[in-house]
Amino acid sequence: MRVDRDHPRYKWVVLTNTTLGVLMSTINSSIVLISLPAIFRGIGLDPLAAGNVSYLLWMIMGYLLVNAVLVVTLGRLGDMFGRVKIYNIGFVVFTVASVALSVDPMAGGGGALWIILWRVVQGVGGAMLFASSTAILTDAFPAEQRGRALGINQVAAIAGSFLGLVIGGVLSEWDWRAIFWVSVPLGILGTVWSYRSLHELGERSPGKIDWPGNLSFAVGLTALLAGITYGIQPYGGHPTGWTNPWVLTGIIGGLALLVAFCVVESRVSDPMFHLALFRNRAFGLGNLAGFTASVGRGGLQFMLIIWLQGIWLPLHGFSFETTPLWAGIYLLPLTVGFLVAGPLSGALSDRHGARPFATGGLALVALTFVLLLTIPVDFPYWLFALLIALNGVGSGLFSSPNAAAIMSSVPANQRGVASGMRGTFFNAGSALSIGVFFSLMVAGLATTLPGALSSGLQAQGISADVAGQVAAQPPVGTLFSAFLGFNPISELLGPTGALQQPGVNADVLTGQSFFPQLISGPFHSGLVVVFVAAAVMMVVGAVASALAGGRYVHPGTAPTPARATAKG
Repeated sequence: MRVDRDHPRYKWVVLTNTTLGVLMSTINSSIVLISLPAIFRGIGLDPLAAGNVSYLLWMIMGYLLVNAVLVVTLGRLGDMFGRVKIYNIGFVVFTVASVALSVDPMAGGGGALWIILWRVVQGVGGAMLFASSTAILTDAFPAEQRGRALGINQVAAIAGSFLGLVIGGVLSEWDWRAIFWVSVPLGILGTVWSYRSLHELGERSPGKIDWPGNLSFAVGLTALLAGITYGIQPYGGHPTGWTNPWVLTGIIGGLALLVAFCVVESRVSDPMFHLALFRNRAFGLGNLAGFTASVGRGGLQFMLIIWLQGIWLPLHGFSFETTPLWAGIYLLPLTVGFLVAGPLSGALSDRHGARPFATGGLALVALTFVLLLTIPVDFPYWLFALLIALNGVGSGLFSSPNAAAIMSSVPANQRGVASGMRGTFFNAGSALSIGVFFSLMVAGLATTLPGALSSGLQAQGISADVAGQVAAQPPVGTLFSAFLGFNPISELLGPTGALQQPGVNADVLTGQSFFPQLISGPFHSGLVVVFVAAAVMMVVGAVASALAGGRYVHPGTAPTPARATAKG
């Protein structure tokens, strides 16, 4: 059904369609995480083999990287040529890529490259949807209702990253291609619906494309995020790759290009992004808070998956192969807490302003990170569920008011690029969390895991030489094994042939409890480093939210008379 732009229900059509778009985009940002074991089995590739780790990293990172890099550019193009136009094209690109992913015709390395390539294309479509949806919503809703509308939209965006874990776990048990099939009918529906129903309401900001700014931003951010991600891999006898010249070149070169981007944008006549927007406290500090929250949320997601898959679920009778599915299910309280708090805080922030909800929400998230450190590694589930539900509530309290405050603080003709910049901080935070939190966990494990692993293996009949060799391997391999649903001890000892030697308690070593009990102490040491860092990030975000000011609506964001009549 096509609804006229002046119809009282038009804004609700915009809300439902853009919510479908961002939900589909963010579900696909995480759906692969939990489905990686099934994908690699389906294409006949061992992800832990030395030459295949890059395939693993790019399957995780490709989509997130493109989303982070392109949203500002696409937001600017939306301001220039029409936000609805960019959004509609995004639905088409996303749907075509989903079809291609679901019919991967190859196996082995070729199959992996096919998935990585089309995930990148899918990420371009997702970036188009993500860059434009918030701006289209802001155009359609009057200032006094934006909190509620953006609240629902943001709940969909962040809940999608949690729902993707459950959906990926369920569908990959049936067929690994199903995790891509699910996007096809939704993409077709959204494409037809958006082309028939959405209208351009926003102000255009005509100009020419800022090629130096676009290129310096895209290449700089890509190099920075890729460098940090590859810092996970060991190098030169170190458990991580932070001394790798290529990693350092990527990080330093990326930062230099981002500095160059700032210089370019301050001098060109028609910049991709007006840096002066950051002088607005609501915009600048709101984006800082959003970035720290995104990094912390991504780190939480990865650590909880490893905690459940590598320790808690095997100790409670689940085979390593089934842990990816059940990890998604056992994380549902996190999603429920977010879904309860998000829309409510968005509506309340319309009346009382964003500051109390955004600040209080991140303070609650920081508290839950600290409380998660006080429970045993083999926790009673009700306590774990309560803490992650409170974490979800805190994220929900923060996300909706923060998005509304940012988008209401910019002039109407810059909403597209402002939405893109907000999306960049959101997606870059998610991408950075992989490299940052994996590295922190590896650093924590590197001091305690080798000794525990060597003594534990020898106690079950493994020779001192083999135990020493296995214990000397970088902890990142053990983490990836648990993350992918493999039995880490089988992966570590299998190539040595030690499990077939006389006197070795192979059944104990490869059983459900040996590895979880062995790693519990070292894992908790790593968890302290990770969650303390995450709590600090949340405190920084809470302070930024508190300093962002009270209710602020840019004079240029007042609703037009035509839209004001659509109130209700």
